[in-house]
Amino acid sequence: MRRAMVAMLWFACGCAAAQTPGGTVFEDGNGNGVRDAGEPGVAGVAVSNGREVVRTDGQGRYALPMPAGETVFVIQPAGWTVPAGADGLPAFWFQQPLATASGLRHGGLPAGAPRSRVDFPLRRAATSDSGLDVLVFADPQPKSRTDIDYYRRDIVEPLRGTNAALGLTLGDIVDDDLSLYPAIKAVTASLGVPWLHVAGNHDMDLDAEDDADALQTFRHQFGPDTFAREEAQATFVLLDDVIHQPGMKPAYVGGFRDDQFAFLEAYLPTVPKERLLVLGMHIPLFEQAGRDTFRDADRERLFALLRGFPDVLVLSAHNHTQQHWFHDAATGWHGAQPLHEYNVGAACGAFWSGVKDADGIPDATMADGTPNGYATLKVSRGGRYALAWHPARLHGDDPAFTSAMALHAPKVLREGAYPAWGVYANVFMGRDDTRVEYRVEGGEWMPMRRVSQPDPRLLVENMRDDLADTLRGYDRSPEAKPSAHLWRGALPTDLGAGEHFVEVRAFDPWQGEQRASTSWRLMQALP
Repeated sequence: MRRAMVAMLWFACGCAAAQTPGGTVFEDGNGNGVRDAGEPGVAGVAVSNGREVVRTDGQGRYALPMPAGETVFVIQPAGWTVPAGADGLPAFWFQQPLATASGLRHGGLPAGAPRSRVDFPLRRAATSDSGLDVLVFADPQPKSRTDIDYYRRDIVEPLRGTNAALGLTLGDIVDDDLSLYPAIKAVTASLGVPWLHVAGNHDMDLDAEDDADALQTFRHQFGPDTFAREEAQATFVLLDDVIHQPGMKPAYVGGFRDDQFAFLEAYLPTVPKERLLVLGMHIPLFEQAGRDTFRDADRERLFALLRGFPDVLVLSAHNHTQQHWFHDAATGWHGAQPLHEYNVGAACGAFWSGVKDADGIPDATMADGTPNGYATLKVSRGGRYALAWHPARLHGDDPAFTSAMALHAPKVLREGAYPAWGVYANVFMGRDDTRVEYRVEGGEWMPMRRVSQPDPRLLVENMRDDLADTLRGYDRSPEAKPSAHLWRGALPTDLGAGEHFVEVRAFDPWQGEQRASTSWRLMQALP
């Protein structure tokens, strides 16, 4: 903050303003991206180089160091919007070139002469008291143009005409082949939604010698790796949390750099606490049992900065499964309420694997039984929010597979057998406290028991792959692993021979009661 105050004083006293790198944030009344006569500056807008944060003065001017290789960006304030660039993505940033070419395989940052002045246009946004609708993608992760076509047809095209006001991709935009960036950008931008991108471990320049250079190509294509955006209902802070460790095992770990903490320490104290604060990142802050995937000191340092915020939501990706996690003292969180982290399922599911459907798109079910798809976040004023998962494809009109859950039950059981077999409900947005019930033949609702085991639907697919004499798809479905959102209820065998009906309901905290149903048969048999 001390350097920010010095920058403002430079303008106030007019001392060496011509030699100080900076520019103006202005109201672009005609939308041409150039400051024309009569277009005023916008005061009080935050501008950053990823470490320091300064505010524009009464004429919209700012001063900020912008050395070679740095990304300077404006933080869109609530009530305003930044224009779209030539690639269709929000043009809120400028990348200073390097003094010499990086020599990285995928291009890295361009070389050239740095600019000492960068102006940012803003346009006034329409005000609305309705909630903010956000699309949330995680891990599209195409490894080829074939996969980009899956992404286009499976995820993007069904969303054409969406009313979403913002979109987020939480990393692994591609699968190491950074030459695919322009193609996937074009597909995402075709939705016409302002879209922000987080870097993932598969978005790095893997030939970079250190973490400082590992996102050069990403920054050339998408802008800063750590930044913020303000809306009337929420403040979004997007963070690179992948530390590149070339030559080490593992080759990366979750964490943050000192310059990122400098940005957060400068910016977060200015964020209104009556809005929801949304943090988007790739690697989850939580760790699975027995795995050390995130630097504890970095997580605790971040949590200390967040402690004064009453309403915080963390969105993460990376795992290619789906889970809700509530941080408490065990993970270093000491806020008044547990900190909610939603680990979003992957757009590519299990890396675009599995048997293709009639449209030639792989099944892509994830290892925990969650179908591939995308999430939505709806934010209301006062810090309230609602989340939902949207499977990319449903199985026709099958009542056992809905947008909220998928059921599995045996097709046939012996009448009078010991009732050792059950119906399973994979509730995609299920949490530890989710209430899930079932009833048989319209009878009384009974509680289902949450179990930590693989989804039998995926186990069946694994067995089909095992028993097949030839490949059933380009890549097999993943090996089923214990799901964090699976429930079981025992099926009775004393109902008489014939078909019987079972119904399941789950109570979602945001979407309300959700139902699915299936059936099984009882048959008579002799020893």
